[in-house]
Amino acid sequence: MGTDTLFKYAAVDIGSNAVRLLLCNVVEDGQITHYNKSELIRIPLRLGEDAFTIGKISRERAKKLLKTLEAFKLHIDVFEPIAYRACATASLRASKNGLTLVSDIRSHCGLKVEIISGKEEAQLIYANHIEQQLERNAGFLYIDVGGGSTEITLFSRGECISSKSFDIGTLRLLHHSVSENHWEEMKEWVRACTNEYFISAAIGSGGNINKIHKLIGKRGHPLDYSALRSLYKELSTLTVDERVDKWELNPDRADVIVPAAKIFLAIMKSAKASSIIVPQIGLADGIVHDLHERSK
Repeated sequence: MGTDTLFKYAAVDIGSNAVRLLLCNVVEDGQITHYNKSELIRIPLRLGEDAFTIGKISRERAKKLLKTLEAFKLHIDVFEPIAYRACATASLRASKNGLTLVSDIRSHCGLKVEIISGKEEAQLIYANHIEQQLERNAGFLYIDVGGGSTEITLFSRGECISSKSFDIGTLRLLHHSVSENHWEEMKEWVRACTNEYFISAAIGSGGNINKIHKLIGKRGHPLDYSALRSLYKELSTLTVDERVDKWELNPDRADVIVPAAKIFLAIMKSAKASSIIVPQIGLADGIVHDLHERSK
């Protein structure tokens, strides 16, 4: 490897729709830092199905979570990272037994889990610093859509201007737990936040926008608002089973992809963003970036 320096990190993202483990090799090559994913495991536990309907994680789903995280901890131990971090988001924030589950996980397999706020979730997602690879003098709106919440960050000329988390997510929409007031609050915040800035493009993260990008066949290129709207309209006319058959989607993606597209479209329209860049990154990537920045 020559003069290159290798750092290994692990990140666990306990989301409302899925639980993810990212094992990452970070290589310092002079002035350049390379983030190379060694392994990414995604388990669709759907914790939000409980959290946003009965207000807590059921015993059956809690058992699945414990087994999943026990397996993740074994992966982490074998990978031997210099640091790891496990973060739980909207589903555990909304659950009455969230703190109890965190304690049970620690006792069961030794994995330390943090329930982070929506604000910190937005900050960790922003830690990916994808804006550093884009036009320096432009404004961008970073949008991360999850099962239980949506994090939006505005940055201009390479600086973070404002950031906010909203309790609007794909599973909340599927269970009709997002009021019109919630929608208006989010859209008004976006309009007010971006009013003084020209938004060159939106930046999207999360499994759904990654899949949408792949379906439209625009990998490596920004996705036009019009193309996203056309796909949304087509998918909306199909049943979940029809989406699985026609678009070869997994069942746990086929139901949430439509509400996800609806959220992205609403935010892009409010920000007058004509396109969205999809760099294939998310919260787990942000956790790794943050860990590496802290280690330095």
